[in-house]
Amino acid sequence: MDKVYVGAAYYPELWDESEVDKDICRCKELHINTLRIGEFAWSKMEPREKEFHFDWLHRVVDKLYAAGISTVLCTPTCTPPRWLMRKYPETRMVGNDGVRTEVSSRCHPCKTSEIMREKNRLIVTEMAKAFGAHPGVIGWQIDNEIFPYGDGCYCPQCIGAFRKYLENKYGTIASLNRAWGMDRWSLDYDSFDDIQPPYPKEWKHPSLRAAWWRFQCEQIYSYVAEQAQILHAHTTAPVGTDMMVHNRLSYYRTNDCLDVVQFNHYNTAADLPKTAFSYDFLRPIKDRPFWVTETQVGWNGSEVAESGYRPQGNCYVNTWLPIAKGAEMNLYWLYRAHRSGHELAHGALLSTAARPYRVSEEVTKAATEFGRCADWLSATSVKSKIAIHYSATAAQNFEYAPMLKNFDYRTAVADWFYDAFRHYNVDVIDTPHDLDEYDVILSPFLSTVDENGLKERMTAWVQNGGTWIVGPMSDIMDADISKYTDRPFSFLEEFAGVYTKYQLPLKNDVLKATWRDGTECAVSEYFDAYVTADSESLAKYAGSEFDGLSVITRRNVGKGCVILLGSVPSHKDLRKLVPLPPIAEASGSVTLVRRSGKDGGIIALETENKEGYIVCKGKYKDLLTEKTVCGKVGVNPHQVLVLREIK
Repeated sequence: MDKVYVGAAYYPELWDESEVDKDICRCKELHINTLRIGEFAWSKMEPREKEFHFDWLHRVVDKLYAAGISTVLCTPTCTPPRWLMRKYPETRMVGNDGVRTEVSSRCHPCKTSEIMREKNRLIVTEMAKAFGAHPGVIGWQIDNEIFPYGDGCYCPQCIGAFRKYLENKYGTIASLNRAWGMDRWSLDYDSFDDIQPPYPKEWKHPSLRAAWWRFQCEQIYSYVAEQAQILHAHTTAPVGTDMMVHNRLSYYRTNDCLDVVQFNHYNTAADLPKTAFSYDFLRPIKDRPFWVTETQVGWNGSEVAESGYRPQGNCYVNTWLPIAKGAEMNLYWLYRAHRSGHELAHGALLSTAARPYRVSEEVTKAATEFGRCADWLSATSVKSKIAIHYSATAAQNFEYAPMLKNFDYRTAVADWFYDAFRHYNVDVIDTPHDLDEYDVILSPFLSTVDENGLKERMTAWVQNGGTWIVGPMSDIMDADISKYTDRPFSFLEEFAGVYTKYQLPLKNDVLKATWRDGTECAVSEYFDAYVTADSESLAKYAGSEFDGLSVITRRNVGKGCVILLGSVPSHKDLRKLVPLPPIAEASGSVTLVRRSGKDGGIIALETENKEGYIVCKGKYKDLLTEKTVCGKVGVNPHQVLVLREIK
């Protein structure tokens, strides 16, 4: 990381060209050094078919570069112009109501349409040739927030491609029927041509719904890869695509052909602490710092403002948090509030009349601090010995078969497990990720373990000394959302050395448990009851029909061990199972990040607008105040401490 990039999305096509010079001056005043441009401007780039106009965009990028402001250039394939979609109506999505989308907003192209793909390739190629070597363009964004909105496109092209996708995957219709269990209710298909997509008003089979979703995701993976291949042929600048928080569209698959992970989020002020979960997930995907390409500077909004008020300092910490967690870029949406249109009420760095808001001052404050800390940030990085699995397959499986009422997989992993480790460095990883760098891995709600060779890799990793804390609701179904018929797990009973006597998929406060020393072990969601065989019981149920049966077990395997959870323990009880110390002692509202390097240290961020503290063992220099600190140090509401260790 050479520098920290701070900025916003900018739409020069919406303003008189004379405003560009004024906006450059305003960027300087705000200490903004990066603007993201072009994502919705196809109609100005190609106003008529094969008639390309890039002169206006060249003038903008040239002026920004001359002023020391970098550009992230975006392909405009999210919003094809009206002339294109009128001439080629098959390029427009068909919704799950069977109606072809009108040209009224954005994200309406069909990802299967060959004509749409051809037109995409043409505009991206022309852009890449025009700007691929421009020194002011430091990176590229493909499309915008690409995702299977409304469960994707239901047009005849997509339905035909879906059937072909299933035939390629399963080979025969008998194989598909067997994998999905379609003999139940006499649902067997006679041929792949019988298969219809899952229209939402009907009670559709979970396996069908998951397969349709995965097909739509496959269309997106190839959609992104196609543009990336063109850009890579014309530029050495990193290429990415800005994605939202859900891992139902796999981050690992989408970013496989890309250079930099890009991320958009619109968390409210109250949800700021949860944003750290996303950053710890983004950081391990690529071996380079990730980019936050959108976050709200003040409030969200379309025709009405939403997401509420941001207390003083919240936007400041929202600017610092991704950088502390390993990002090199934080861009806000947007630079200047729109004068008209669908998002008239959305907040921005500047009002429509180009006047800054209070929150803009907080962005400027953080940007100036990044300048002072740039060398230290560049020389240090975030390394973790603990990982938590967060799986795209599990996210998809639990979307269609959640098992627990109102169960949300992402929330469960983030709130019930990840949030217990605010004072630790933690990587959040998907199942393809390498395991060797970790000492402890937690795998809660990992519905499908039998993918990407994970069973074999976890077995070898544990034998070599790893501590695997797995469950509850892990290894309970395959990727087709089918349970196992000869045992409750694909392999966890044997590996953990237990016999599962009961499984109770419930949320309640009736069942209690105790540790071996008799102290309470708080349990709360989903209840497996184990008989220990080749394992030891760490905690048992007490005072219920499960009395004496184990809820947490441990088995030594080679140099390591597997700890099996039958329910969700409290944060305090969960930390008892992790044989690693925290970065430091700190109050619960303070997030800690250990930065490793020759002159490493700690970044402490207060994220809940409360008085907090950190206990420093040894001396540190706060790079923001130039003060030397040690012992118990107070942390004010929404304060950031950047502590370089003094050796």
